[in-house]
Amino acid sequence: MTEPSEGRGHRAARDTRKQVLLRLDPAVHEALRRWAADELRSTNAQLDYLIRRALREAGRLPSGARPPARRGRPPAAGAEGEAPDAPERDGE
Repeated sequence: MTEPSEGRGHRAARDTRKQVLLRLDPAVHEALRRWAADELRSTNAQLDYLIRRALREAGRLPSGARPPARRGRPPAAGAEGEAPDAPERDGE
Protein backbone atom coordinates (compact mmCIF):
# COMPACT_ATOMS: atom_id res chain seq x y z
CA MET A 1 0.00 0.00 0.00
CA THR A 2 1.38 3.41 -0.88
CA GLU A 3 1.50 6.34 1.50
CA PRO A 4 -0.72 9.32 0.63
CA SER A 5 2.36 11.51 1.02
CA GLU A 6 3.84 9.94 -2.11
CA GLY A 7 1.22 11.55 -4.36
CA ARG A 8 1.82 14.54 -6.57
CA GLY A 9 -0.45 16.78 -4.47
CA HIS A 10 1.68 16.30 -1.35
CA ARG A 11 4.85 17.34 -3.17
CA ALA A 12 3.19 20.52 -4.42
CA ALA A 13 2.09 21.33 -0.87
CA ARG A 14 5.59 20.65 0.48
CA ASP A 15 7.23 22.81 -2.20
CA THR A 16 4.93 25.78 -1.56
CA ARG A 17 6.28 28.57 0.58
CA LYS A 18 4.37 29.02 3.83
CA GLN A 19 2.31 32.12 4.48
CA VAL A 20 2.48 33.80 7.89
CA LEU A 21 0.36 36.62 9.23
CA LEU A 22 2.62 39.05 11.10
CA ARG A 23 1.43 42.04 13.08
CA LEU A 24 4.03 44.79 13.48
CA ASP A 25 4.12 48.15 15.16
CA PRO A 26 3.78 50.75 12.36
CA ALA A 27 7.13 52.33 13.26
CA VAL A 28 8.86 48.93 13.14
CA HIS A 29 7.21 48.18 9.80
CA GLU A 30 8.36 51.51 8.37
CA ALA A 31 11.92 50.92 9.58
CA LEU A 32 11.86 47.43 8.02
CA ARG A 33 10.44 48.82 4.77
CA ARG A 34 13.21 51.45 4.56
CA TRP A 35 15.91 48.88 5.37
CA ALA A 36 14.55 46.54 2.69
CA ALA A 37 14.52 49.39 0.16
CA ASP A 38 18.14 50.24 1.04
CA GLU A 39 19.08 46.59 0.34
CA LEU A 40 17.00 46.52 -2.87
CA ARG A 41 14.72 43.84 -1.41
CA SER A 42 11.00 43.61 -0.84
CA THR A 43 9.85 43.74 2.77
CA ASN A 44 9.03 40.03 2.54
CA ALA A 45 12.49 39.16 1.19
CA GLN A 46 14.11 41.25 3.93
CA LEU A 47 12.17 39.38 6.61
CA ASP A 48 13.14 36.04 5.04
CA TYR A 49 16.80 37.14 4.97
CA LEU A 50 16.77 38.32 8.60
CA ILE A 51 15.02 35.21 9.90
CA ARG A 52 17.42 32.90 8.04
CA ARG A 53 20.41 34.87 9.34
CA ALA A 54 19.11 34.68 12.93
CA LEU A 55 18.48 30.94 12.60
CA ARG A 56 21.94 30.35 11.12
CA GLU A 57 23.67 32.40 13.85
CA ALA A 58 21.76 30.49 16.54
CA GLY A 59 22.68 27.16 14.93
CA ARG A 60 19.01 26.42 14.29
CA LEU A 61 18.74 26.68 10.50
CA PRO A 62 17.60 23.22 9.33
CA SER A 63 20.05 21.49 7.02
CA GLY A 64 17.18 20.71 4.64
CA ALA A 65 16.11 24.36 4.31
CA ARG A 66 15.92 25.43 0.70
CA PRO A 67 18.07 28.35 -0.38
CA PRO A 68 16.33 31.71 -0.45
CA ALA A 69 14.51 32.68 -3.61
CA ARG A 70 16.74 34.35 -6.19
CA ARG A 71 16.47 38.09 -6.61
CA GLY A 72 14.67 39.57 -9.58
CA ARG A 73 12.23 38.07 -12.00
CA PRO A 74 12.61 34.46 -13.02
CA PRO A 75 13.83 34.04 -16.61
CA ALA A 76 11.17 33.50 -19.25
CA ALA A 77 10.58 29.85 -20.08
CA GLY A 78 12.63 28.84 -23.09
CA ALA A 79 14.64 32.07 -23.19
CA GLU A 80 17.68 31.57 -25.42
CA GLY A 81 16.90 27.87 -25.69
CA GLU A 82 17.64 27.07 -22.04
CA ALA A 83 15.37 25.82 -19.31
CA PRO A 84 14.32 28.50 -16.80
CA ASP A 85 16.48 27.03 -14.01
CA ALA A 86 19.54 26.19 -16.12
CA PRO A 87 22.77 27.66 -14.73
CA GLU A 88 24.44 30.43 -16.67
CA ARG A 89 27.59 29.47 -18.54
CA ASP A 90 30.69 31.61 -18.73
CA GLY A 91 32.27 32.25 -22.10
CA GLU A 92 29.36 31.03 -24.23
